[in-house]
Amino acid sequence: MSSWAGPEDVFLSTSLASYLDKKLLVLLRDGRKLLGILRSFDQFANAVLEGACERVIVGDLYCDIHLGLYVIRGENVVLIGELDLERQELPAHMICVSEAEIRRAQKAERDATDLKGSMRKRMEFLDLD
Repeated sequence: MSSWAGPEDVFLSTSLASYLDKKLLVLLRDGRKLLGILRSFDQFANAVLEGACERVIVGDLYCDIHLGLYVIRGENVVLIGELDLERQELPAHMICVSEAEIRRAQKAERDATDLKGSMRKRMEFLDLD
């Protein structure tokens, strides 16, 4: 009888096992940052976070949006790191705002980026490079 687990799977399982029941920061491929306590995982790095929240940062503003129990598909994980509970997570100048305020700030940032991109596109004919 053969096993599905290869040497790299054993290493992955061993390294994630050390994070069980610890507060983690998980960076996803789409850029989202999730925080929560790792409760379970499998050989594909699928993970279950308890008390999960998405941390949204726009400039000096941030908001932790509560998600609850959250399942993360392993293929979407870019980075997993343990948070040091003794240290302050964010710089002192960061301001915690409501979800509505952070969404408005995200929209304003997107609109500014879109405007900059469209202006650049309209001026391509100048060949400024």
